[in-house]
Amino acid sequence: MKRTTLVAGIFAIFIVMLSGCAVTDVHRGDQLAASARWAQLPIANYAESPQAGERAGAILATLLHQRGIAQLTPAPRSDSGGLPEFDQQAVLQDALNWARGQGYQYGVTGSVEEWQYKTGLDGEPAVGISLRVIDVNTGATVWSASGAKAGWGYSTLSGTAQQLMSDLVSDMPLQR
Repeated sequence: MKRTTLVAGIFAIFIVMLSGCAVTDVHRGDQLAASARWAQLPIANYAESPQAGERAGAILATLLHQRGIAQLTPAPRSDSGGLPEFDQQAVLQDALNWARGQGYQYGVTGSVEEWQYKTGLDGEPAVGISLRVIDVNTGATVWSASGAKAGWGYSTLSGTAQQLMSDLVSDMPLQR
């Protein structure tokens, strides 16, 4: 009996180690039309890494195209004279107003909470991301997901982010 419990415990630990550390939460809403006009809104960067929001946005665009969203247009960036914009809510609101004026149905946005290599010998990548789809006309969030993932010492930061975002986007209820 003890040996069976020990073997089961070791097996469970082994499975957890193989999968990496990941936590995800998804709000499943109504079906979203993949054939609709989608605007890619800015992704806020709350991490310490510069341009983490832009990096996540590039990965997200590819993943959404893979899921069948063909009409995904990035919102134009506001010209801040080369300086970073610290009021990220204002940037999102400007982009949302642009999308509304252009007749888009959905806007996809989110935030990056963590985007770094952990300190230590292995330097594992750690990513924390939240995504959401907004009905451009009403401003209501119609789908959201968030997650965090840590890779292994040999993993890349962008690869870990792509795995996490792929898991999140795969739960998006798209209707083709």
